[in-house]
Amino acid sequence: MNNSDAVVIDGLRVRRGRREVFDGLSLRIPRGQVIGLLGPSGCGKTTLMRSIVGVQRTHGGSVEVFGEPAGSRRLRRVVSYGTQGSAVYTDLTVRENLRYFASVAAAPRSDVDRVMRQVGLAAHAQQTVDDLSGGQLNRVSLGAALLGAPELVVLDEPTVGLDPVLRAELWNLFREIADAGTTMLVSSHVMDEALRCDRLLLMRDGRIVADTTPQQLLADTGQSDAEAAFLTLIRRDEGEHRETRRSRREEER
Repeated sequence: MNNSDAVVIDGLRVRRGRREVFDGLSLRIPRGQVIGLLGPSGCGKTTLMRSIVGVQRTHGGSVEVFGEPAGSRRLRRVVSYGTQGSAVYTDLTVRENLRYFASVAAAPRSDVDRVMRQVGLAAHAQQTVDDLSGGQLNRVSLGAALLGAPELVVLDEPTVGLDPVLRAELWNLFREIADAGTTMLVSSHVMDEALRCDRLLLMRDGRIVADTTPQQLLADTGQSDAEAAFLTLIRRDEGEHRETRRSRREEER
């Protein structure tokens, strides 16, 4: 692992029952960028994120984060995980929520005001979360993930269910956070969000079918939008797998 890597995964294997979710997955995630993990629901995005955070049971291979095994004690203050859906208490105010999560994360109390400013909620500090809009609610969850100034923030579909304007606001915020030096790994199944990332990991059926940049994705597929580009990659991937299976059958004969 070199200093430019935030995450290094080598030969990762994960099973659920008899189903092989990952069978030898390997990849590297660089520091200080917005990394988009995109693909259809059920392709393995959440399992990969849980593996990076260190809360997923694995069956082989290795996952290192900043040179340490995923989930190790030394990473608890530098890796933050935002799960799907709201992770805050709706009957508490914005400030009360963030104070609570700051105490859990052993972050200084001064972090609460810093984070509220960072996510644009300083004016809503005394509002109960139940009175906030959907976009503001997501910002509270994001604020909780930013307490303690983590070096890697892992967010599982933070923009799901939001309208295009709110999604754009959150992605602009992700960019600001990454520009300040934090690595942002953000999953989504909305393909137009791919163009807001520095780098893309496109998944399908537990495999990385592309590790690229938005510009290279469009150039390699000859498409003008991310969704069409992803569909092109899927068709290309299916063709390669058919050819591989045909070659294996011929060898077995």
